[in-house]
Amino acid sequence: MRARDFDLALPDLRLAARAWGDESLPKLLALHGWLDNAATFDALAPLLCGHFYIVAIDFPGHGRSDWRPPGAWYHTVDYLSDALAAADALGWKHFGLLGHSLGAAAASMLAGACPERVERLLLIEGLGPLTQEADHTLAQLQRAFSDRNFADVKSLRLFKDLDEAVSARMRANDLSRTAAKILVERGVKVVPGGLTWSTDPRLMLASPVRQTEEQVLAVLRGIRAPVGLVLAEPEQPYMPRAAMDRRIAQVSEIRVRRMAGTHHLHLENAPAVAAALPDLVSLRQAVPVPPSAPVRWP
Repeated sequence: MRARDFDLALPDLRLAARAWGDESLPKLLALHGWLDNAATFDALAPLLCGHFYIVAIDFPGHGRSDWRPPGAWYHTVDYLSDALAAADALGWKHFGLLGHSLGAAAASMLAGACPERVERLLLIEGLGPLTQEADHTLAQLQRAFSDRNFADVKSLRLFKDLDEAVSARMRANDLSRTAAKILVERGVKVVPGGLTWSTDPRLMLASPVRQTEEQVLAVLRGIRAPVGLVLAEPEQPYMPRAAMDRRIAQVSEIRVRRMAGTHHLHLENAPAVAAALPDLVSLRQAVPVPPSAPVRWP
């Protein structure tokens, strides 16, 4: 399935987008992870677009989308607004969400905040955002304002060619060359002397505020859509199994599949991930998967 690239005009900025499938099918808005872009779904979306019309956006500051204006922060909650604005720009009153990592965190929080809009969740490696104990709030805020001196933000690295950028991304995220190339091709721009990342350097600044775990659990309890969650094993160090299981327990209708893989398992093993995402309320036809990658729900 060939993807189609286009732009979405939001009230305050432009988002780049990529679509797969027939527009008459149920709608899925796909949200990528931190420092990734819409191409993160290039391997997975073609396996799902027989059931869904999938539109993946580049979040602001990522990929080919506009950066936020000078003086703005990159709040997690703003990504929820970006996703909702994208759905509005597409004319979608009701839609599903497909998310990876940061995108899965934003998708799950948006589903709790706007249950009347979100009809299903397909999540990979994420259920709610990173949290922080209340006692750490002051230190986090102080660090964020210290980092906000933009003169201290490191210049984006210069690469002589695409291959050098791909190698750097492989080392940073434990990615295969094929997976890294998919992300890098959409995540660089041409500058004098070579290539550099197209991401906004402010994305590397400390977040000014993080919610507590109890706050996130309260939002997850507001999810009314059916949820399919795929998690990699071993777990990411920032979300141990006990903490993730506690989050899972808050969602009334959720099915979970854990499988061996890395954080970008949807890029590295897309057929298994496509098969593991369960059939949800209005989706009854199973997603085809090669015999070499059987999936059984526990």
